[in-house]
Amino acid sequence: MKFWTRFLPGVIDNRYRGHPAALWLFGLLTLMNLTIALVAIFSADGGAGTADGIPFGRFGAEGAATVIGVVALLGLAKLLWALLAGLALIRYRALIPLLYLLIVVDHLAHKGLGLLKPITHVGHSTGSVVTLALIALSIVGLVLAVVGKGYRAEPAAS
Repeated sequence: MKFWTRFLPGVIDNRYRGHPAALWLFGLLTLMNLTIALVAIFSADGGAGTADGIPFGRFGAEGAATVIGVVALLGLAKLLWALLAGLALIRYRALIPLLYLLIVVDHLAHKGLGLLKPITHVGHSTGSVVTLALIALSIVGLVLAVVGKGYRAEPAAS
């Protein structure tokens, strides 16, 4: 089995070949991302002020409303990702290594864009600690998802 087929399986079914711990971790990450998405969509400030330390007082009412709206839209995107991840856990587990890879790339790209276009924060935001934990857990999950006994060559039919 070629290494890239771990991310792009020939058949997208419910056969998961990686380490079982990666499934549990994927479920935990999915629940965490679902929670973050719902906070972004339904809380008054989208979590941008409380968790991320964005200084709404400096923006005026219209600027603050715009930021909250953008955060809610990002929350919707995260909600759709969480639903896709949940579907993969329930029905299409062969996609889990690919989804882990995309999640890690997404996290790293967000960090890279944050360096290119920094966002002003006031104080220490709890969101950055949560984000670093999510990145670390996602990388561990990715590694676990591409190793496992299920990837060993299957014996030839006799």
